[in-house]
Amino acid sequence: MAQGDPKPDFDSLQQSAILLMSLGEEEAAEVLKHMGPKEVQRLGHAMARLQNVTREQVEEVLGNFIEVVRDQTSLGVGAESYIKNMLVQALGEDKAGGLVDRILMGGNTSGLDTLKWMDSRAVSDIIRFEHPQIQAIVVAYLDPDQAAEVLAYMDERVVLDIVMRIASIDSIQPQALQELNDILEKQFSSASTSSSATLGGIKCTADIMNFLDTSAESQLIESIKEIDEDLAQEITDLMFVFDNLKEVDDRGIQALLREISSEILILALKGADEAVQEKIFGNMSKRAAELLRDDLEAKGPVKVSEVESAQKEILSIARRMSDAGEIVLGGKGGEEMI
Repeated sequence: MAQGDPKPDFDSLQQSAILLMSLGEEEAAEVLKHMGPKEVQRLGHAMARLQNVTREQVEEVLGNFIEVVRDQTSLGVGAESYIKNMLVQALGEDKAGGLVDRILMGGNTSGLDTLKWMDSRAVSDIIRFEHPQIQAIVVAYLDPDQAAEVLAYMDERVVLDIVMRIASIDSIQPQALQELNDILEKQFSSASTSSSATLGGIKCTADIMNFLDTSAESQLIESIKEIDEDLAQEITDLMFVFDNLKEVDDRGIQALLREISSEILILALKGADEAVQEKIFGNMSKRAAELLRDDLEAKGPVKVSEVESAQKEILSIARRMSDAGEIVLGGKGGEEMI
């Protein structure tokens, strides 16, 4: 909580953490086996932060879970449609697309999935001497933040080539994906076909760029612009940068502020333009806004790298909340909700 607000009702992540802790160690471990590394990490952090949860609150969470299951489960009836809708609601269309392909079309990607659990430097070492197209496929398959970390360990000229290839990928034939998967599985010590899998593309490139350091991000955009100015503009248009916070609706900004520490917010605003600062001030109480202004003035000079790091942290939180459906980024879909 950034501004000392009273603790709200448990959000969906906290409810999931409470539910898992209520199951017992063995049962919770079985559930976690079916989740990806990011989900496990987020749930682990949420469980570690839970304090003073009452029996009544646990019973309420369990009751909510039972109601959701009762309302949504539709075994044997339109299973494919149910799975698609469930994943889209849970993850959003972008993230759900590739997962739907792998579940419903039977794609085996266990070798590739193993990379998501590995240290980014290790992934970089594994693909360092592969063909650039193979490197591009692997990087596009990773979650955007991990993909950005992998690129950070690679030579700048190689990074430009990989990013250009990712942006040009539309889909990949299952045979090629399966062969790559088999090679990786052999390295880490199983096969099927489907129509094609969605992977890469300009949106994927923009998501990865969002997680690069600001200096690397700017340099890469300039390099892409020299090769293909239209492509560079398309990527830029799909990126969400700190200045875009002024386009987020007031309710979204207020929700975001509850997740950000005061220290991180002060650092981030030191390098923000006036429009972003006023957007933040306008969504705080008059007293809280005055205190924040005073803190900004008293902070004094700070390193550019510290400001960029703080802004990246806030953007990461904003994207996570957007993925969870808690806020809408970029001013899109700004219908009033009741």
